[in-house]
Amino acid sequence: MSIDAKAHPPLTLAGARRAIDAAIEPIAATERVALGEGLDRVLATDLVSSVAVPAHDNAAMDGYALRGDPASPRRLRITGLARAGAPWRGPVAADECVRIFTGAVMPADCDAVVAQEDVVVDGDHVVLAAPIRIGINRRLAGEDLSPGAVVLPAGRRLGPSDLGLAASVGEDGFTVFRRLRVAVFSTGDELRDIGQALDAGSIRDSNRYTLIAMLARLGIDVVDLGIVADDPDTLEATLLRACGEADAIVTSGGVSAGGADYTREVMHRLGGVSFWKLAVKPGRPMAFGRITSRGRSALLFGLPGNPVAVMVVFYALVREALQKLMGATVEPMSSITARCDVAIAKAAGRTEFVRGVATRQDGIWRVRPTGDQGSGILRSMSEANCLIVLAHDRGPVAAGETIEAWPFQGLA
Repeated sequence: MSIDAKAHPPLTLAGARRAIDAAIEPIAATERVALGEGLDRVLATDLVSSVAVPAHDNAAMDGYALRGDPASPRRLRITGLARAGAPWRGPVAADECVRIFTGAVMPADCDAVVAQEDVVVDGDHVVLAAPIRIGINRRLAGEDLSPGAVVLPAGRRLGPSDLGLAASVGEDGFTVFRRLRVAVFSTGDELRDIGQALDAGSIRDSNRYTLIAMLARLGIDVVDLGIVADDPDTLEATLLRACGEADAIVTSGGVSAGGADYTREVMHRLGGVSFWKLAVKPGRPMAFGRITSRGRSALLFGLPGNPVAVMVVFYALVREALQKLMGATVEPMSSITARCDVAIAKAAGRTEFVRGVATRQDGIWRVRPTGDQGSGILRSMSEANCLIVLAHDRGPVAAGETIEAWPFQGLA
């Protein structure tokens, strides 16, 4: 559906999210991958444990296994040794104990472990500083996982610890969704790639490399289609190719109202445009819709041409949409509440994202803008460690006021 620029105001960020959500159909195709190949893949089914973890009651620390009892003897004879993989199988009387190391199976007659630093060794005996209660420093069989428990839920994007957890229950692989494929290209006659000469009025294509990196962090297979000239026929041919090779398309440039901006026009011809303006700064010109060709379709995210706006819109809208498309449980942007060190001008009526630097002082987060907020100044994104988020309806920020920020650290 085409949207008339004069009849429709810019869409709010919340409205854009709703429109995108309504268009998403998560991929359904699955495949089996080996345990070591599971990193960053998305689970298609719950991973269920067939065993108990740990398999046996075991020691939580190095010390001495004994019978816990407030009235137990204070002096115990050391009757044996239990190591991980080499349990003590003999009996243990009430006035005896077993030297035990972390992870070793608890002797059958013992129900507690006293830490080695809490006893005095006297030859083949230990002397307790105080009575030992039942169950202390003992890990129970099945304490981490019981048979039939869900180890990892469907939709989880697998991290390093998840692979280790799967190994701990004896799984040799995962059933995962196939990798999401996303085609990327930049538009503009003025763009030059790395290695190409810069002539008068030309600039380097930085957006494509930024987008490829952000997509790679999501575990997505990227189809790099390079730079596309400001020509509607060339753009149409590229979009049709992208539709044939990818589940989604992410472009930069060519979506504003300029005379050489053809993305919106071609989108309308090839499928449809859901919206093309946002009440967001930076990032007002953003087109979203669908491209269809020969029985296939692909969502298209037409991002602005300014480098900072590309990153802001990706983090605010595209990142979450792609997680849903790939079948993953959405991992929202992390958020902190911080005290703003300086005043920030802001008018109600649009969501604004300000590049900022957040620091932790005396247990309180404090934040300040990085300086010049021009949407073409990519350096300011590199210098920032967060985005300050100023909501649609709010006005100016006073120095000392509490605001929201999205940290970049750990961002995926």
